[in-house]
Amino acid sequence: MIFPTAEVMEVATCGSRRRNPLKSERPTPYHEPVLLEQTLALLAPAPGKLFVDGTLGGGGHAEAFLQAGARVIGIDQDPQALAFAGERLARYGEAFVSVHANFEAIARVLDDLGIAGIDGALLDIGVSSWQIDTPERGFSFQSNGPLDMRMNPDAPLSAADLVNTAPEGELIRIFREYGEESAARRIAQQIVQDREIRPFETTYDLVRSVEKVHPRRGRTHPATKVFQALRIAVNREIDVLTAALAAFSARLNPGGRLGVITFHSLEDRIVKTYFKARSVEWLDRPEWPAPRRNPDFQFRLLTPKPAVASEEEQNRNPRSRSAKLRVVEKTYGQ
Repeated sequence: MIFPTAEVMEVATCGSRRRNPLKSERPTPYHEPVLLEQTLALLAPAPGKLFVDGTLGGGGHAEAFLQAGARVIGIDQDPQALAFAGERLARYGEAFVSVHANFEAIARVLDDLGIAGIDGALLDIGVSSWQIDTPERGFSFQSNGPLDMRMNPDAPLSAADLVNTAPEGELIRIFREYGEESAARRIAQQIVQDREIRPFETTYDLVRSVEKVHPRRGRTHPATKVFQALRIAVNREIDVLTAALAAFSARLNPGGRLGVITFHSLEDRIVKTYFKARSVEWLDRPEWPAPRRNPDFQFRLLTPKPAVASEEEQNRNPRSRSAKLRVVEKTYGQ
């Protein structure tokens, strides 16, 4: 099948040839894809299959799927990621399509392309190393830049907007819920006090405010959880993930596989709960006379325990240390 032409996509036009899926032929400013071997083994891309990489980033996972013979739709809300990955993967010709969108919009993306179902999908949740290492994107507390944190630069709300305007109670909720920050109340109070003197504009403005509550001690930066929480809030990552799990599940063909890589416990719990609730065929409760079929049953769980990085990968790529991959397969007839 050749992808149809649509305004939402960019189609590469160069030829392709089969390559080693675990080896990239060109340097990339993006970090190497995490859990690549486990992802390929569990998602099983192959000729004749159509895959979606819902978080295209630098294109590392997508390239491995293409090298395995699959056709790939790559989705990303970051135009810079799309531009880089589009150039990197151009040699795969019509086997690769890139789409500027948030992955929660997968139903619209597939409808625009005239595609009813897919054979596999991957969501690599969170911020890319390239985004963190680019000061002007405002994701990192380690370098100074505008307090932005938007994965889609066209999104209306930046981290500075949130820090400067959100009520104290909302900041407390964000830091507790999304960052699991024990000092959420004191940090929120300090932020509100500081913004009355001068609005927050840069990442270092926020770091200095957090350090008034949490002076630097040990290896973990005191602003780590606050920056994580704000990034999740600015990009609506929890709402997007919840919506995307349902949307991708609905478009999987029978036998199709969905994999999600997470990097912290909050998102992993969401994925674990969603997959588990839909991988149990029969439900039994003490008050029932007999077990009942689970109306949400649609998956075979391929990872009772999440796949994690090997010691060698963790040493080579520190970002992989917190990565967890969970994969399900759509059951036939569902």
